[in-house]
Amino acid sequence: MSSSPLIQTLDVKKTYVTESVETPALRGVSLELHKREFTAIAGPSGSGKSTLLHLLGGLDRPTEGEIFLQGQPMSELSKDQLAKLRLSSIGFVFQAYNLIPVLTVLENTAFVLELQGVARRERISRAQKILSELGIEQYADQYPHRISGGEQQRVAVARAVVGEPSIVLADEPTANLDTATSHDLIDLMRRLNEHKGATFLFATHDSRLLDRVNRLITLIDGAVAEDVVQRPADARIEAAAS
Repeated sequence: MSSSPLIQTLDVKKTYVTESVETPALRGVSLELHKREFTAIAGPSGSGKSTLLHLLGGLDRPTEGEIFLQGQPMSELSKDQLAKLRLSSIGFVFQAYNLIPVLTVLENTAFVLELQGVARRERISRAQKILSELGIEQYADQYPHRISGGEQQRVAVARAVVGEPSIVLADEPTANLDTATSHDLIDLMRRLNEHKGATFLFATHDSRLLDRVNRLITLIDGAVAEDVVQRPADARIEAAAS
């Protein structure tokens, strides 16, 4: 683990105000995330998981506190600068996939590279390569509605990692998937973490995923209740079998 954190939060608070009613979502979260981590944020509904993920991704701003990405204070960035930062350094995987319906699987995967200004030949080559690595190259010319939910989520992962971001933020990525498909997706993301050094942070309550991460951060009522480094279930199984 590197000594310099990839992401650091200092006493981050977020309060939502609706018709003069204040609802605290985060109550002072301080943590560090490092390169190559495979980490989950867990907690009951309303504990602040998705809120924290949105703040880390620059999709929203904290009410108080500071977030640093690779040492840079995110509060000092304008909306345009935040958008550029997300494009270059942060990949997103959403529960609802968020694929563009009028684009093919290949076009959806390459879209981030197009926004980054990558030349067409290179972005098509890189998109084809990641689809092949994720085992979904046969769907390259299909549209999202023609493939299953598990396949769509694999495309979402391909799109998130093709631009080689510093970190991939995944919000309930297995929520709409059956057990077998969830295990396949989790194994896929672990391979990307182990073999490509991709850094993953999940917001989830899915025990199938919680048991496979290397670090588990638990939020309760908007605060960190527990932060544990653990051996993933598959590593424990392999050790017991050896």
